[in-house]
Amino acid sequence: MSQLPSCPQCGSGFTWQNAEQFNCPECGHEWSVVEVSAAPGEELMVKDANGNLLTDGDAVTVIKDLKVKGSSLTLKIGTKVKSIRLVAGDHNIDCKIDGFGPMKLKSEFVKKS
Repeated sequence: MSQLPSCPQCGSGFTWQNAEQFNCPECGHEWSVVEVSAAPGEELMVKDANGNLLTDGDAVTVIKDLKVKGSSLTLKIGTKVKSIRLVAGDHNIDCKIDGFGPMKLKSEFVKKS
């Protein structure tokens, strides 16, 4: 049996894995496998909704209407995003969207263009 990582939020060792997510039963924190698999100096392995590998500088298209937190705006399906940057974390795409400004997106809601 492989060793699961401790919770990055509370440090608990009682984590469990559900598909592509790790879960902590003590604090309820959830984080992705991608976040853990990227060691320092190692490139992130991020896939879009169709399973295509994404890289820095790719162009992607939003596949679902997304409500923008803290705003009344909605990011519409079909919105094109250019020059993405991959980052570790739950929202693993960092980008600038025309008309919205800087945003972080989850890779599960985009497809490679």
